[in-house]
Amino acid sequence: MGLVQLIAEADERSLAASGLACLDRCQPLLDEEPDVLRPLWAGIAEGEEGWAGHLAAARAALDETPVDDASSEAWAPVRKMIAAAPSEWAVGPLGEWATACSALALELHRELDPTGGAGGPLVAGEERRQIQILEILAGCPDGAALRRALDLSTEGRRVLRAALSRRARARG
Repeated sequence: MGLVQLIAEADERSLAASGLACLDRCQPLLDEEPDVLRPLWAGIAEGEEGWAGHLAAARAALDETPVDDASSEAWAPVRKMIAAAPSEWAVGPLGEWATACSALALELHRELDPTGGAGGPLVAGEERRQIQILEILAGCPDGAALRRALDLSTEGRRVLRAALSRRARARG
């Protein structure tokens, strides 16, 4: 099943986790940014009761974090997507947000891909991780699926961090 169809068929928890995982994987763009997204995973685990509160806390932490000019430009799209995250635990708004987060993550990976194209290895890996996360969450309603989604997101962060390091050395 393709990414678009998986998003269209996902429930609230899967959509929130998919969107958050996309943003989580983009964090290596920001060396100095604190990891304010991790507590949102707990909000997903708590579902409707925890999401809005954890989201508000993440937004407040980001608002209090000073950002220098160099990382401000790179971090702006991710901050914008966190600000756009719906507080409402409902398929419609979470689906729109997850779709936008997916597109942002794919675009950022496309910009960093050494081949510069949509079919490059960095983009293909990101798309594959997005699909895997949605499939895992659809097939398993318990906390183990969220843990596996977080593990895949962490793997994606390492891949992006390595790509950024290679890029910096090449410019060197």
